[in-house]
Amino acid sequence: MHFSIPDTEEFTDDGNSTYMGYNIHVNGVFHCSVRYRQLHNLHEQLKKEFGVNNLPTFPPKKLLPLSSSQLEERRALLEKYIQAIGQDPRLVNSDLFNGFLLSAQQETSCEKSQEVNLDVYLMNGYRILLKVLTTERSDQVLEKVCQQINLPSEYVYYFSLFLIKREDDGDVTVLRKLQDFESPYISQKSIQGVHRLVLRKSYWDPSYDIELMSDKVALNLLYVQTVADVEKGWILSSKETQKHLASLQARGAKKEHGEGSSIHSNSSSTSDNSQPQLELSFEYLMSKDKLQWITIASEQAILMSVCLQAMVDELLLKKTGMKRRQPSDNSRKGSWSYMKRDGSSQLISISQSTSTDGIATKPSAENGDTKPPAKLESTSSMKRLSEKLASVSLKSSIRLLPHPLVENDAFEGIGDDDL
Repeated sequence: MHFSIPDTEEFTDDGNSTYMGYNIHVNGVFHCSVRYRQLHNLHEQLKKEFGVNNLPTFPPKKLLPLSSSQLEERRALLEKYIQAIGQDPRLVNSDLFNGFLLSAQQETSCEKSQEVNLDVYLMNGYRILLKVLTTERSDQVLEKVCQQINLPSEYVYYFSLFLIKREDDGDVTVLRKLQDFESPYISQKSIQGVHRLVLRKSYWDPSYDIELMSDKVALNLLYVQTVADVEKGWILSSKETQKHLASLQARGAKKEHGEGSSIHSNSSSTSDNSQPQLELSFEYLMSKDKLQWITIASEQAILMSVCLQAMVDELLLKKTGMKRRQPSDNSRKGSWSYMKRDGSSQLISISQSTSTDGIATKPSAENGDTKPPAKLESTSSMKRLSEKLASVSLKSSIRLLPHPLVENDAFEGIGDDDL
């Protein structure tokens, strides 16, 4: 996950006083705008949850109003802080951190919590109509989609929700996968143009295809996606292979169709947020005991880094024999407080969809009395998994020029054989 705070924005509250908002971008896309004291409140709750020694240093408070140079310094320090949080799997995957980002997105969008209709599509245009809360998380909406199409619960998290853009000429571009700390309804509403929420598979290893093909619903999802991807040229295949696939499609041989095409996969997902000076740098094991830095300059450097990290996450998951997340993993209880921009605090419960209007608020001075949630062990903890593996052959970092390089150690533990 790549976090950045590329700029700030001045706001005016109800009393006509101005304050500075820091615009948080996640994987190159604007997510929310928060105040310094909101991030400070988050830091204090993270300290109670994980201990001060497990957190990066938070930028200190200032007694006097900030000058332009001090404001820029604070922006850079806050960006460095949230990027450091993003490099610790235990912190970035915590319910506290994800709940903060979800609540901040809701507050930034000024979206009230209410039930609405939400359309989710398959790649062939089939529409699944849902009733959701505007503030429900991506994982909650995903589970509703899968339940409605009768996909077995053990296969739910082999799939994810994606935002796609439909062009005037009918062309389709996959923008990004939705994360658990965002609301699909708010995220779709916040961007311009014709966009759809689409259900697609969310894994890289084709061996998982065999497992999913044992279920009729999962097989149909893979088949629909494969046919669409071949037609759009997202899966590369020779003319001979295309003829064979067309023959299988005509006979309705869904399983053979999927097996024949999955090995030629060519991802064409892209981001609509062009950032011309992005670089992806990683250290690669060229041969035994010879590491060499590779740098790729591309508008899609963030996307490439996210894809690489997802591949490594999956490799570690398989290497350690750990199972994928299950819908039952979401049945947790706990609470924390979310400080709003006006300084009031709102109690958030893990068992709730998210915060709703009408929840009692309390003065920010009482934040310290809020009982923090119990510590949760993340099944995708890259740091803990990598300790079990001996070799280190790939490290990745993202540089958003002219800002300094931010190192990402999430790929530690992946050996050359895995690559």
